[in-house]
Amino acid sequence: MTTAKHLNDKVILQNGVAMPWLGLGVFKVEDGSVVIQSVKDAIKNGYRSIDTAAIYDNETGVGQAVRESMAEHGIEREDLFITSKVWNADLGYESTLAAFETSLNKLGLDYLDLYLIHWPVEGKYKDAWRALETLYKQGRVKAIGVSNFHVHHLQDLMKDAEIMPMVDQVEYHPMLAQNELRAFTREHNIQLEAWSPLMQGQLLDHPVLGDIAAKHGKSVAQVILRWDLQNGVVTIPKSIKESRIIENAHVFDFELSSDDMAAIDALNEDRRVGPDPDNFDF
Repeated sequence: MTTAKHLNDKVILQNGVAMPWLGLGVFKVEDGSVVIQSVKDAIKNGYRSIDTAAIYDNETGVGQAVRESMAEHGIEREDLFITSKVWNADLGYESTLAAFETSLNKLGLDYLDLYLIHWPVEGKYKDAWRALETLYKQGRVKAIGVSNFHVHHLQDLMKDAEIMPMVDQVEYHPMLAQNELRAFTREHNIQLEAWSPLMQGQLLDHPVLGDIAAKHGKSVAQVILRWDLQNGVVTIPKSIKESRIIENAHVFDFELSSDDMAAIDALNEDRRVGPDPDNFDF
């Protein structure tokens, strides 16, 4: 579990790079003023980690928000942790290198902190991984990893990988506790990261979570995010409302008891809101 006490506390990845425990996700956030404002709100309120992807089609807005925030708040690039992901259509050695350049240009950055393979497209992710290893060796990206990889995908990748994946970003919430994957990533020093930690809002009126939240004087969302952190999982809740962005960050001033944790663990049904990485067609 994490002992993170502040929004800017970080976990040290296997290669020594420090990654914030909490960040802002921008999945399905419209490019332009909406994504610019949400990223600027997050950075203004202390967030230092922003997670985007080529397929989100908002890297340009994210980059603009990052540059404006740095200028407005006197923040150095090194203080920020920016993640993007290569999309399925671009998986391949040369095509992944080209996709990285496109993402970097849209973001207007010199390097990325983390670059991920977005989905484990069979027969393609190993060539893409070689490209990520190249970018990593060139210093164009500080850490490399994957997204939506099951244990067997990781095992297959690691058979031939020269550099081991540092992060696996997956759907993770109390209904999908990913117990096998959590154990495997812990054993191999791969940092697990949660997307859709709030199950796209579907858990916010859950009675068990509501009771725990009331006991701590917190919201259900805060309880879920705290559960992520105490399980040692990096989390990137998405919101475009500044009040919610602030609320999501107020998870470092309380602790769930072992009984609370057990009650939330017991909610697991291995239920997904997103596609199954073993069965997707995009």
